[in-house]
Amino acid sequence: MGTCTITAAELKGAIEGLRIAWDKGHMKVQLHLDSMTTISIMKTSEDDSHRHGFLSQQFRQLLNRNWGISISHVHRECNFAADYLAGKGHGATFGTHLFDVSDPGLNRWITYDVMGIAQTRSISYVN
Repeated sequence: MGTCTITAAELKGAIEGLRIAWDKGHMKVQLHLDSMTTISIMKTSEDDSHRHGFLSQQFRQLLNRNWGISISHVHRECNFAADYLAGKGHGATFGTHLFDVSDPGLNRWITYDVMGIAQTRSISYVN
């Protein structure tokens, strides 16, 4: 996604994901995000002068197509598949990467996410 805010990265990722889903012919899509800020911008932002107005406008254009999209919040602790893929992306070349075959390391996280099994996160604190 390049250098941007976390919210912009979430919006860009959702937009790119929806574009891919549309191009592949998926007519019913469930979009699960772990950022309430991003969801709020997507659902309510009509002000294109807003900091993320351009991305919000792109999202609304996708949303207004003839298909069904449901947007819901998922807690970060239950969204480890997304974190796993984001981590893989740090070592990848710039751009969008599509996988034809699931990464074996991803399967465990998808299973946990589908079952609703939360995992504890550890973060480093630097003082």
